[in-house]
Amino acid sequence: MATPDFILRLREKVGHEMLWLTGVTAVVVRGDDVLLIERADNGMITPVTGIVDPGEQPAAAAMREVTEETDIVVEAESLVQVRSLPPMRYANGDEAQYLDIVFRCRYISGDPHPADGENARAWWHPVSDLDASGLNADMSARVRAALEHRGSARFETEPDVHPGSADAEADA
Repeated sequence: MATPDFILRLREKVGHEMLWLTGVTAVVVRGDDVLLIERADNGMITPVTGIVDPGEQPAAAAMREVTEETDIVVEAESLVQVRSLPPMRYANGDEAQYLDIVFRCRYISGDPHPADGENARAWWHPVSDLDASGLNADMSARVRAALEHRGSARFETEPDVHPGSADAEADA
């Protein structure tokens, strides 16, 4: 995935050290379908995800990412979920942890296709066949949270215990 310029500038100063970043997941719904992409870098099937630029509103970031990656125009209609993801290490050694903000987005216009080289494909997938979509458990949970969302946003209130963390080992 393309790394935003502000992160490249930070990496020049901090090297591979952990960065705390804000990310968005845009679950785009059109009738009985949901927009999915296949990432070009690792082949994962996901909804559109991306990093919020400094000073950018998260909902605007979600809409921008969808347009940049798939050439679809959407409107963010609801904040669905806010949660901290587990720390991750990229193949180049960079470490990051994301605050993920999930938005349900309403389709406005456009035909999905890989618009910026970050994706191998983009398509409408039937919600009724979501189990066969290729989504991993985490991405499937994000999509289902958006599809089932009613009322206020869901918030994680308990600290996450991730396998391999000191908390997980203490609980074992």
